Amino acid sequence: MRAKPLSRGGVIGMCSPSHVPLYEAAPGQEIPWSREYKNIIAGMENEGFSVVQADNMYKDTWGYLASDTERGADFNQLAANKSVEYILFGGGEGAPEVLPYLDFELFRENPKRICSYSDGTSILNAIWANTGLETYYGQNPTVFTGWTDYNRRHFEGHILSDSMTVHEKNSEWVTCTGSAAEGVLCGGYTMNFALLLGTKYFPVDNNEPHILFLEDHEKFGGPDHVSAMLGYIEQSDFMRSVRGLIFGNFRDSSCPELYARLRVLGERQGIPVVYCDDFGHGENHGVLPIGRMARLDGDKGELRYL
Repeated sequence: MRAKPLSRGGVIGMCSPSHVPLYEAAPGQEIPWSREYKNIIAGMENEGFSVVQADNMYKDTWGYLASDTERGADFNQLAANKSVEYILFGGGEGAPEVLPYLDFELFRENPKRICSYSDGTSILNAIWANTGLETYYGQNPTVFTGWTDYNRRHFEGHILSDSMTVHEKNSEWVTCTGSAAEGVLCGGYTMNFALLLGTKYFPVDNNEPHILFLEDHEKFGGPDHVSAMLGYIEQSDFMRSVRGLIFGNFRDSSCPELYARLRVLGERQGIPVVYCDDFGHGENHGVLPIGRMARLDGDKGELRYL
């Protein structure tokens, strides 16, 4: 199931499951998140979009976040709102807490494009796995405060249309292991995806082939941390369904240790594995559609949507 594209001048729904966008440290004094969100919303409106902000978006009931039930209610509010065509939210910590409170039937009945990255991995994959609705990984609200040409083309090719039939690259792809394979795309931030495996919120068919994409960043942990997460994923039942792996930006310079670890995985599993800087926590925010059938060619360094 694929929702219709966001129309130009359409309605964007915003919520915040993983951080508090607005918090007053002292009366009248706002920390940078609030100033940034004012710029984000202004950027959306300057492009002709209308913005619906969920009711609990700015609450800090738990001190560092709104409560899990409040954040879940925000998603359900946006899902039920017939005018909202696109739900966009950012990262942080806390998204897994929201999963028990998502009304998946609402998303099934009111399909709309949903996009995030990082901590949003948990929610994007859970919605797809429980509803069949394609979701989109790679961008967050801050893209509206300063587009790059590359990020804009991915927004237009995946959110405003379905025109991107081959993943557009903006970095050199490193082939860790070659060959080609086909499967359904899913994945995201490495730790969030690993934590989702084996839970009732990710009821995927492990007999169906998947192309897995993952990303992590050195500011969250070194290659040893990534290796541990990869080991967890490799030991899961889900791994027998993985036919190929794309790993996103880890740092802006070369990381031979990570390439070597990815090569071990590719050779051990007998699948194509590539590394790129097209998506993740770097400057590039390419979009990857979760739930889309795709072909990964490790030798050519190409991802084609089928």
